[in-house]
Amino acid sequence: MAPEIRVLVVDDSALVRQILSNGLSMDPGITVVGTAADPYMARDQIIQLKPDVLTLDVEMPRMDGVAFLRKLMPQFPIPIVMVSSLTQRGKQITMDALEAGAVDFVTKPTTNMAQGLNAMLGELRAKVKIAAKANVSHWKNRRIEAHPSTTALSSKALAESTDKVIAIGASTGGTEAIKKVITRFPANAPGVVIVQHMPPGFTKMFAERLNQLCAMEVKEAESGDRIRQGRILVAPGALQLEVERSGGIYQVKCYAGEKVSGHCPSVDVMMHSVAKHVGRNAVGVMLTGMGSDGANGMLAMKQAGARNIAQDEATSVVFGMPKVAFEKGGAEQLVPIEDIASKVVSLLTERK
Repeated sequence: MAPEIRVLVVDDSALVRQILSNGLSMDPGITVVGTAADPYMARDQIIQLKPDVLTLDVEMPRMDGVAFLRKLMPQFPIPIVMVSSLTQRGKQITMDALEAGAVDFVTKPTTNMAQGLNAMLGELRAKVKIAAKANVSHWKNRRIEAHPSTTALSSKALAESTDKVIAIGASTGGTEAIKKVITRFPANAPGVVIVQHMPPGFTKMFAERLNQLCAMEVKEAESGDRIRQGRILVAPGALQLEVERSGGIYQVKCYAGEKVSGHCPSVDVMMHSVAKHVGRNAVGVMLTGMGSDGANGMLAMKQAGARNIAQDEATSVVFGMPKVAFEKGGAEQLVPIEDIASKVVSLLTERK
């Protein structure tokens, strides 16, 4: 029997603290060991109660969730699930929180409160269980690191790789892992398609943030967008993304569809389409995430002649998706996150 997961709930609203505590306690594997009304109380509770996971409100008086995270994680690395609002400010703070060390987030319901609240609490219970397995030890004594050079990799070597496609899949912990990889790609790298498990609204903001950091153009994908050299397309939340070939070009199709492997967008859907239409001209990358989404698609890519790698356990927040992809045979090698970009470039240039 798995040990119980000890959770500390942090929210400035007494009503919300009660709702979250009651909702989490519905799972016999989760015990709410305490609640706190603000980050100052939370810090004392963390030292005293030693929780396994924190749920943290995004917007709070005295100190918002991001400021708290930036102070907390270098001293007491602990898996944190943010509770976010769908306001523009709430989305922005949530994205900041993921950069500051939060493992994942859930969004508060805005309509049909009863049904929406039950769905949110179910999602929170699931994400707390995932967070309890997350590796956040690398945040200990961490300092703000200089941004990786986008010119660190040779752009000359990629000059003849214009017909290639890089397909990246990620889930829990993936926003930071993706950033670490693609900010190292030069401006003329082959086209990239990305599936990161994330709800609508957040994928657009995620793409916009990456666009400010990368040498390549980054945008949320729209049906008909061409996959071309120098461009990265991020699958929109709640839509499936497939890669298609039209004559001599690759493009994407985005559409509302059922969940596949538990997700929409699904890495499996994207990678199966890459296997079918791109084949040996593709390189696949599986990054940190819970579950097995993408493992079958990556295997199909390998069988079609693609070269694939996955993030190693030591640098993964959750070694789920990379582990299964490797064990099923789709990923040929496990690679530390810092080396993935250079490994992708070497795989691309091996096949001109």
